[in-house]
Amino acid sequence: MKEIIRAGLAELGLLDQVSPEAPEQLAEYGRLMLEKNQVMNLTAITDPEQAARLHMLDSAALLLCADFQGEKTLIDVGTGAGLPGLPLKILVPSLQVTLLDSLGKRVDWLNQVCAQLGLEGIQAIHARAEEQALVKGYRDSFDFVTARAVANLRLLGELCLPYVKVGGQFLAMKTTESASEVDEAAHCIKLLGGRAEEPVDYAIPGTQVTHRVLPIRKLAPTLKGYPRRWARIQKQPL
Repeated sequence: MKEIIRAGLAELGLLDQVSPEAPEQLAEYGRLMLEKNQVMNLTAITDPEQAARLHMLDSAALLLCADFQGEKTLIDVGTGAGLPGLPLKILVPSLQVTLLDSLGKRVDWLNQVCAQLGLEGIQAIHARAEEQALVKGYRDSFDFVTARAVANLRLLGELCLPYVKVGGQFLAMKTTESASEVDEAAHCIKLLGGRAEEPVDYAIPGTQVTHRVLPIRKLAPTLKGYPRRWARIQKQPL
């Protein structure tokens, strides 16, 4: 797994930008993920080579989309197995990362993994996204918010944009079939103080897969009353 990651980072033009230990740390994280996946539902990918490419390199490609250097803060909403937040922390050690997930067992495992990998400046918290966004210190507070979820951008926008500080970015990781989502979410994005920026497409090394990042810049603080309760978000998307 380590050599696949190293070669992939080189193909993405990122190898010189990360620490020499990063490929090995990412490989160890991948190994721990696949090991735990045998008893906990973390990922549908069980092949180490595919995990290296479709998890680690896919997450690393976010470095092509934004500048994470210099004591920036990031919250990864609905992090699941820790993607993309944990790989980004490994690749950019100065990045202060919060991994948010609604499943307590996953959060406990993520904190154990961070300790095993010797990572500092990263925490996993057990919370619902629409509730934690109302908490002082989280609302309008992060330079970056990431989400690697399949949910439509109209839903993700309301869950994620409230965390972004003015001037920061929400980076929604999507497939290239997501072109219509930005148009459909235009009202949501504007209402919550955002502005959609140019999408970034990238090919994952060693695969035929191309993914897309939809960057949304935060221009104004989140309006009071958002995000709403999850049932309301689902029933009446913005």
